Amino acid sequence: MVTEPVLRGYLLEEVLAWLLRSSGYELLSAADEEEKDPERRVLAQRNNGLAVRGRGAWHQADALGQFRYVPPFSLPVRLFVEAKFTGRNVKLPTVRNGHGVVHDVNENVVTSIRGVGPSRPRTRYRYSYAIFSTSGFSRDAQEYALAHQISLVDLSMPDFEGLRTLVSSTAKRVHVALNELPVGSRPPVHRLRGYLRDRLLRTVDAYPLFDGESPLLHPIAAGPLDHLAERLSSRQTLGLVLAFPSAPFVLGLASEKLYDFVNYAREDPTHTVHLRRLRRSASHPLWEVRSAGNPDAYAMTFSLPEQVESWILAQDEAVGSRTRWIKRSVLSTMTIYWLHGDHALTFQLRYAAAELRQ
Repeated sequence: MVTEPVLRGYLLEEVLAWLLRSSGYELLSAADEEEKDPERRVLAQRNNGLAVRGRGAWHQADALGQFRYVPPFSLPVRLFVEAKFTGRNVKLPTVRNGHGVVHDVNENVVTSIRGVGPSRPRTRYRYSYAIFSTSGFSRDAQEYALAHQISLVDLSMPDFEGLRTLVSSTAKRVHVALNELPVGSRPPVHRLRGYLRDRLLRTVDAYPLFDGESPLLHPIAAGPLDHLAERLSSRQTLGLVLAFPSAPFVLGLASEKLYDFVNYAREDPTHTVHLRRLRRSASHPLWEVRSAGNPDAYAMTFSLPEQVESWILAQDEAVGSRTRWIKRSVLSTMTIYWLHGDHALTFQLRYAAAELRQ
């Protein structure tokens, strides 16, 4: 039977995948594979869940999303989501494995499918990889990720405490429920994940994974998952949105009132912001972003990669100049995508050197 720590990670992946849907990513399953010939498919359902074909092997994809729109002069973007809910920070081997996966699947290049007649073009994709951790990342893991464009999102900051507590308590309740069931009646992990994903998708009128009713689970196992889905759909838990700066990393913006930002940004999609360092305890410094025109409209927090913070603060006399360089070269704009109905909205947050305050 699955252990409680492993179950926490699996549930966190499903929750994050659902939250990232707001950033324009749609969850994929084997049913989204359009190729009928099994020898030519890139997505397949295996015993452990969804798998993606690479050049040299098939790779498990616990959560895989596809961005709704194709960037200009690019390929459709797909994102692997991996979550680690542990008491230790994520080390280099986890990040190195993520790089190996995306390198292999991006090397699986077949531009056309040849048959008896003219060759048929084949859809290609650009795969990316994001790792979320509730305990941060080691320094070498961060450096490797920056070098190879693996996105790391630190969920250890205080703003994510509500999310961590909700997932942890749900995993504990589900694990207790599984122990109460006879061994032969305990559902496998993929059924638990499928049930939760289906429940979450139904809350937003998205296409469910299953026709008709959700897969049946014993009530004592289904109850905690139903509660988790209800809490998330009611937005009683904080929101998460991805922001894309002019840098080889992604920022995870957290807010207890995410819709305050969304409503403001819908009225003013491109606006200037204030950015300041918060003076409170965390695994490393937090930053807060607010509208420059109306600072009380919303507030969101994020953290920069630790090595970027270390470089800024390495010399006291150079903090100001290094901060200005970060602004000019890295944080000049942050682009945010938000899924509203069937449309992906684009917001841009911009700020000048005078508006970056420590």
